[in-house]
Amino acid sequence: MNYDLFKSINQFAGHHPFLDGLMAGVTNNALMIYAIVLLLIWFFGKDQYKKTVVYAAITGAFALLINFIIGHMYFEPRPFVSHKVNLLVDHAADASFPSDHTTGAFALALAVLFVHRKIGIGMLLFAFLTGLSRIYVGHHYPFDILGSIIVSLVISTVVFKLSPFLEPVANAIIHIYNRIPLVPKTTAKGNSKNL
Repeated sequence: MNYDLFKSINQFAGHHPFLDGLMAGVTNNALMIYAIVLLLIWFFGKDQYKKTVVYAAITGAFALLINFIIGHMYFEPRPFVSHKVNLLVDHAADASFPSDHTTGAFALALAVLFVHRKIGIGMLLFAFLTGLSRIYVGHHYPFDILGSIIVSLVISTVVFKLSPFLEPVANAIIHIYNRIPLVPKTTAKGNSKNL
């Protein structure tokens, strides 16, 4: 079933130039795009937004750590190792389950979504596209993506619940940043309820 679902998506790769370019671009640049978004939130957002960036970074780091552990406990070969696939982007033949790109994308998106809805929804939609692109280019099975979403959801929920305990860390980081000369500063707290 996993391989059948994979084939139903990957079969289009290499036959549609626009989709190929889009999916390869997303798969290659997704995490960089998320990093840019978080930097923009940090530089131009008020303290409440900066705290969200700190929590998102913590969420992403812990989610990828869990992936690292899973990948060493259970090794699933990449689709292009076990099958003939339409491989659009070269990749090392390391563990397929779960997907680091998808986990990172969903972890960051969910961390933002829990606090700032409008930005988070956009990031979440892009996370789904990131996961789809990983299948399309031949790097992952659908169940790899599902596993990544589950890891991200669990870790982002845990970090969100622990955010009151992590707030002193976030405040310290923001305080240090605000003491750096010549960097953008917006220190007033923003209301995130309707964002």
